[in-house]
Amino acid sequence: MAQDIRDLFEADKAHQKDDRLSEGHEARFLEKLNASLPQDPPKSKFNWMAIAASLVLLFALSYGGYTFFNADQVIETQQQVVETEVKPVVKTKTLGDLSPDLKKVEDYYLASIHTELSKVELTPENKELIDGYIQRLEELTNEYKKLSIELTESGPSELTVNALIDNLKLRLNLLYRLRDQLKEFSTDAIADEAVEQSI
Repeated sequence: MAQDIRDLFEADKAHQKDDRLSEGHEARFLEKLNASLPQDPPKSKFNWMAIAASLVLLFALSYGGYTFFNADQVIETQQQVVETEVKPVVKTKTLGDLSPDLKKVEDYYLASIHTELSKVELTPENKELIDGYIQRLEELTNEYKKLSIELTESGPSELTVNALIDNLKLRLNLLYRLRDQLKEFSTDAIADEAVEQSI
């Protein structure tokens, strides 16, 4: 069954048609191609992106030149700032810095103070009462800060530690008294309203 490959090629040539293009085919193709493409070159449009890019480049170059020529002034200014910063900042110590047990005590009192403060409802009727207590609390807070500075500078002593704890207790007791007075104030106000309504 083996056939000679030359015979196969000869048989194929006899069956093939003429694969040449018809006359004028290429000209018709080019004519259709030119008709589908735009004839006039596009008119130049105002390209905003190119202008924006040019402006950004101009600003960048201006800024770079400005910083390059003023670098000496910046270095001198930084040196002056470094020279003026001679005094290191010392962190004031608190009870929590002395021992974990004192930190628990301090955290307990501070949390209780903040909780009581958050429960206070300011109204026009009780504003004057609350302002008096807040002023006293601020005085005690400033005193606590002074005691903390003393603790930092002099070191821990029994007197200073006790004074810090007493300050925290006093602030918390002051807030408890405020709470009680606000309760009395609100019950008195309710009673006065009831009397007025009954009349």
